[in-house]
Amino acid sequence: MDEHQRALEERLTFLQRHVEQQDRIILELSREVSKLADRLVRAEAKLTQSADAGDQAAPADERPPHW
Repeated sequence: MDEHQRALEERLTFLQRHVEQQDRIILELSREVSKLADRLVRAEAKLTQSADAGDQAAPADERPPHW
């Protein structure tokens, strides 16, 4: 029984470490998602400003004048 208890304690310790690692990774990913969401909001605002200002950029599929 003592060997069985030791094995269970080892597995519990491993699982606790694993959960702590996952928690750290999820926190890092959450922060990165927040940063990316902020960048997206700024990019959308800039694009909207540009469209509202009447900036008419050439379409991506339009040939340059030297063609």
